[in-house]
Amino acid sequence: MRSLPHGSGPERLIVYRGRVKIALMDSGIGLLAATAEVRRLRPDADLVLSLDPDGMPWGPRTPEDLTGRALAVAEAAAAHRPDALIVGCNTATVHALTALRARLEPDLPVIGTVPAIKPAAAGGGPLAIWATPATTGSPYQKDLIQDFADGVAVAEVPCWGLAEAVERADERAIGAAVAAAAALTPKDVTAVVLGCTHYELVAERIRAAVQRPAGPPIALYGSAGAVAAQALRRIGERPAPGAPAGGTLTVLLSGREGALPRPALTYAEGRLLRQVTTTG
Repeated sequence: MRSLPHGSGPERLIVYRGRVKIALMDSGIGLLAATAEVRRLRPDADLVLSLDPDGMPWGPRTPEDLTGRALAVAEAAAAHRPDALIVGCNTATVHALTALRARLEPDLPVIGTVPAIKPAAAGGGPLAIWATPATTGSPYQKDLIQDFADGVAVAEVPCWGLAEAVERADERAIGAAVAAAAALTPKDVTAVVLGCTHYELVAERIRAAVQRPAGPPIALYGSAGAVAAQALRRIGERPAPGAPAGGTLTVLLSGREGALPRPALTYAEGRLLRQVTTTG
């Protein structure tokens, strides 16, 4: 839904036409957390989820290859004429956000996903950043730490296999990956940044694994809420959590219309979207 200004100054009138439509993209179901936040903020919004089962996982791909996959997935979503596009993937944001914006903006605002290091560091206590092995120790993450957590003790924790286990909804593999990452997490941390969107789907399991019996409560910081709110701001919309539900859902699988992958329904965020209605 586009907002059209009339006149100028403080009395400018904004006229809204049509419904809000938000698209989200990722290689897999990591976008579910941000999708659920968009649905919570605007139950009336139409949603387009563009996944890439033919090309996943994106993490091991070269930046050039990943960017090509991301552009194809984004253009499939853009064909449904959304008002904004959320890149629901940290890795795709790192490597493809510039190319996506060059291709789609200004007609389609593109919102990237950045680990919530800044709000986590504001507490001042030691923190850990759980991220994929490819992101852990990367110049990108090092720059974020330097920019937003200078002077705060930060532990970078590689989470081997966790995103893949979440994608498959493999309970045993999730448990093993969470336990392994928890063992690498310093015992004195007071906050954990979830540096991969998949991790937000198992946030409470992560909290339970890192919480020390005699330690302070562990705060978890994800990006989904901030990303959803930013998408609405970019298109001049406000949250309306009390709006009547009824927004539709279109799922694209490497450009083809389909249904949510079965593992998505394992998570509360996926079950929220169980009823799939194509918007045409």
